[in-house]
Amino acid sequence: MTTPARLVLASKSPARTKLLSDAGIVHSILVSDVDEDAVSAAAGPLTPAETALLLARAKAEAVAAGMSDGLVVGCDSVFEFDGEPYGKPWEAAVALERWQLMRGKSGVLHTGHWLINAAGRESVAHGEINSAVVHFEDVSDAEILAYVATGEPLQVAGGFTIDGLAGAFISGVDGDPHTVVGLSISTLRRLLAKTGVSITELWA
Repeated sequence: MTTPARLVLASKSPARTKLLSDAGIVHSILVSDVDEDAVSAAAGPLTPAETALLLARAKAEAVAAGMSDGLVVGCDSVFEFDGEPYGKPWEAAVALERWQLMRGKSGVLHTGHWLINAAGRESVAHGEINSAVVHFEDVSDAEILAYVATGEPLQVAGGFTIDGLAGAFISGVDGDPHTVVGLSISTLRRLLAKTGVSITELWA
């Protein structure tokens, strides 16, 4: 019989769960049913970074509401380019247009983290934004078309990943690369410490 993981990831992102697994962190997954558009609309005008933290909090709180013990971490990523927030393109035409604008330039990927420790009489929660500057290669139209055709950029914030095919199109990252993937392990460590838990307690 295995001991249930103490950490619950409130996200269906394969990249985030892989980051945790690669870092030796035992966890389980419970996806929230948060309506991100509705939450953002209700909050009013926010910066891309504030939006990322707001949605990370909403996801964590939605999952933690059904728990009486344990840890929940929610994350959300928003890409900022020329001052504008870019979420998931969803459509090939949108991804194509974005890449034609981004190539040869740089943007900022903001990932919000919200951790809730539901143990004890009262839940304890802490949040933090981690941001990283992403520099793009000056890729050709043919390369962009080929990339969009793979479908990879359609369902990721900003329309790119650094841990997949788009890694060849990124010349550098200023900041924590894990942030660009969607979950900063070092940020998680700090948040855990604030709730009285050492990240080493979660190692497999």
